[in-house]
Amino acid sequence: MIRGVRGATTVENNEADEIVEKSVELLKDVIQSNQIQAESVVSVFFTVTQDINDTFPAKSLRKLEGWTYVPVMCMREIPVPGSLPNCIRVMVTVETDKQQKEIKHIYHYDAKQLRPDLKS
Repeated sequence: MIRGVRGATTVENNEADEIVEKSVELLKDVIQSNQIQAESVVSVFFTVTQDINDTFPAKSLRKLEGWTYVPVMCMREIPVPGSLPNCIRVMVTVETDKQQKEIKHIYHYDAKQLRPDLKS
């Protein structure tokens, strides 16, 4: 079965080091919380709000041992008026035996407000 695992975080500043650091932190939590192995990952998609452009959050994936060959891509979120600024979202598509309700979607910092129904 293929499942999507979502996550999101925010940054204080549009700075490469912080973007990568917060993205690594988010990925590690998504991976650990869902017992994901790189070999079972189909692809990883990051999106960023229009105020984040100092670097690609996809660079964070390359900081994880064993994730060298996982396909990753970055995109821009649609600029919906009033939406959460400075936000990085991720979708990890993974092969798993878990049921939909067993997937743990992870939200850090100000991104917690995106899904208050999913406590992480």
